[in-house]
Amino acid sequence: MANAFSKEERVAFEDILTGFNDALVLSSLVNKYNTNGQQMERSSDTIWRPVPYIAQSYDGSDATSNFGDNTQLAVPATIGYQKHVTALMTAKDLRDDLQENRLGKSAAQKLASDINVAVLSVASNQGTLVVKRTTAAGGYSDVAEADRLMNEQGVMMGDRNFALTSGDYNGMAADLAARQTMNNIPTEAYRRSYVGEVAGFQTFKMDNGQRLTAAAGTTVTINGANQYHTPAATSTAATGETSNVDNRYQTLAITVGSGTVAVGDCFTITGVNAVHHITKQDTGQLKTFRIVEILTGSGGTGTVKISPAIVSNGGSTDAEAQYQNVTATPANGAAITFLNTVTAPMNCFWHRDAIELLPASLAVPTDAGADIMRATTDQGVELVMQKQFDINTQKTKYRWDTLFGVAMVNPEMAGIMLFSQT
Repeated sequence: MANAFSKEERVAFEDILTGFNDALVLSSLVNKYNTNGQQMERSSDTIWRPVPYIAQSYDGSDATSNFGDNTQLAVPATIGYQKHVTALMTAKDLRDDLQENRLGKSAAQKLASDINVAVLSVASNQGTLVVKRTTAAGGYSDVAEADRLMNEQGVMMGDRNFALTSGDYNGMAADLAARQTMNNIPTEAYRRSYVGEVAGFQTFKMDNGQRLTAAAGTTVTINGANQYHTPAATSTAATGETSNVDNRYQTLAITVGSGTVAVGDCFTITGVNAVHHITKQDTGQLKTFRIVEILTGSGGTGTVKISPAIVSNGGSTDAEAQYQNVTATPANGAAITFLNTVTAPMNCFWHRDAIELLPASLAVPTDAGADIMRATTDQGVELVMQKQFDINTQKTKYRWDTLFGVAMVNPEMAGIMLFSQT
């Protein structure tokens, strides 16, 4: 068969896949959802994933007036990433089999990094729990603050992960290294800058990370009363068409006294506290929000899209009672206070159920002149290797591909920690 792989190449591909699998660290810390290729192609590579119900309970034995509607929420998940690496080798290059193997390992490393970066990007930019620290990373108390925030808002314990930049991770390791009264942990922290499990989180060191620019808006307030969101499973257009609703976001009208607001800005609203998602108890702490899109703006007023939506039960519907996440609707003129006051790296934390990885397959033809090899990792991510020889130039083309999606299913189960803020 033309362009057939030699035995050496097959062994090399198996070695490459092993390295690719080992490098998929962060993708193993989120849920997986396998899709049907034909179904995804017919739906523009988007599928709606369900959000867990939140039930209500009542007192007494008489339930006559307690039968209300249940609202099933869902969020769109898209297979939006196709990453590939290419290589070109001459007939002279191919005299050294190791060169081909090294190129393959490099390709697998880059593709694995792309998947990890996608997971980190979703966690960093779409997580809405925000912990602001006025000092540099110092150790247990920092991670414990994220633990407190999650516990108070009813995020399940266990399966929690924390990815920190190298500088902040090493700062925590330095704190542990100085604790001479503890066994083993200080030694590992000193020798390998290793932190491990802290305050219920498995911690990981990032060799890359995104930075969040300091907020530039000043004297920003709510422009208009009764700005709250009523969760809904579907909406009906004027033409009668029914479509799903993405309840992660809400449009918010604001007034900006000076400066500008930007995507990524983190803020709280005066008088709007977070509640425990199950018990609806007031946590006594202001709810944190993120700006995810700038919609309109002129003359100091405008609208932004924020996450999460403000579900205050202002309309007293069953859906609002089930998914309430704050104590009150913002008052007209309520002050917005930004938390990202100094440009700094985003250290992200999340519960496994907050994020989903959607592995997907490419239908590459096997009889079109190029030889194809494909394999699937433990995480369900497929790696496709293609090889094609050009007789005119005596050059061989290599290509490695992967196709996947990453979706933030629940932004209130993920967030960021910012250090050295004012």
